[in-house]
Amino acid sequence: MADLIDGKQISQQVIDEVASEVADFKQQYDTVPGLAVVLVGEDPASHVYVRNKVKRANEVGMKSIEHRLPADCSQQTLNRLIDDLNNDPEVHGILVQLPLPEHLNEEEVIAAIAADKDVDGFHPLNVGALACGDASLIPCTPLGCMIMLKQVCADLSGKNAVVIGRSNIVGKPMAALLMQANCTVTVVHSRTRDIEEICSRADIVVAAIGRPEFVKADWIKPGAIVIDVGINAIERDGKRKLVGDVDFAAVEPVASAITPVPGGVGPMTIACLMKNTLTAARGLMAKS
Repeated sequence: MADLIDGKQISQQVIDEVASEVADFKQQYDTVPGLAVVLVGEDPASHVYVRNKVKRANEVGMKSIEHRLPADCSQQTLNRLIDDLNNDPEVHGILVQLPLPEHLNEEEVIAAIAADKDVDGFHPLNVGALACGDASLIPCTPLGCMIMLKQVCADLSGKNAVVIGRSNIVGKPMAALLMQANCTVTVVHSRTRDIEEICSRADIVVAAIGRPEFVKADWIKPGAIVIDVGINAIERDGKRKLVGDVDFAAVEPVASAITPVPGGVGPMTIACLMKNTLTAARGLMAKS
């Protein structure tokens, strides 16, 4: 039976470390790291995410600034707000909660955020730096996955890793981070042929494809580490249930370590957002 990789416990370790480092930062610079969160519209899930992010920011001793805009706000209004935040010396990190209403251009918004305040790690300059192996702000979910992986396998060098999914948010940056850790990385996706056979050779499987219980037990090499990024709401036995992209009950007896859903990768994402905000604050203070 696989060891459970406890995202709640590991994320709390990250939060505790960040809180300690924020206290040192305040003493060194006489400044409080500031995170600005921009929420457009009334999407219920987005409201929950923002509330949790603000709560965590306050918990680690950062200043959180919320900006709420109506769902029908214009691109110009949103871009003007981002420009104001880029130029605000009390704001060290900017996060625009995605997805945005359909009439707004997400790529334009992401590119408008100053790269050194882009705590989501989505700005093209940060994406490029990560691909080149240079220092950058790293997307929070892949960063969290790497922290979890290193908890169960300190040396990833030489491991065969398969990333299921090629999104800009998880799949591509995850592959880049695994390559930086000297893994041999294969990215598979909806058009990949023989996906089961490719996965079955992997020492590490990161599932981020957005399909409930997509990864089956016979896809997993005995003793592999499985990181399940997916979170999908399904109906089972007349009840709503959250499941990952991995068939947890079937895969758990095969893997050596596995993340549960919920309670796995999810808590790490917000913890790494706090870590990125501190990293951004340090970078900005070093430039000033």
